[in-house]
Amino acid sequence: MASQGSGKNLLLSIFGNKCPHCRNGNLFTNPNPYNFKTMMDMPEKCPNCGQKFELQTGFYFGTGYVSYALSFIYTVLCLIGWWFTVGIGIRDNRVFYWLAFNSVTLILIQPLIQRLARSIWIALFVRYDKNTNQEHQTI
Repeated sequence: MASQGSGKNLLLSIFGNKCPHCRNGNLFTNPNPYNFKTMMDMPEKCPNCGQKFELQTGFYFGTGYVSYALSFIYTVLCLIGWWFTVGIGIRDNRVFYWLAFNSVTLILIQPLIQRLARSIWIALFVRYDKNTNQEHQTI
């Protein structure tokens, strides 16, 4: 297994939005997910290894399911965290405060969730090849 600093770790490459084939090239052209004009722009191929990012027409439609799952996981973790820190009572409005907090934070992190969903989705279909970087460097 490669060291974490080399960019070869699967989780680090997914969370870092790296190419799943070489785990070095960037999936997105703009590193800022909050630049709404370019937040989902991706190059046609990996700048490092040449892996195509859109494997077929409409390839990323499946990311809606991944994004939904990530949003659900965030909501559950947010509820548990709220429950242990603030508490949720039946006779007061704390549950409504949590709903407002969860809604606002979920909207704020949506660009990150969308990018992460694409990164997870492509990593499910493209396998890592440790020899890719060596082959590309010799060309």
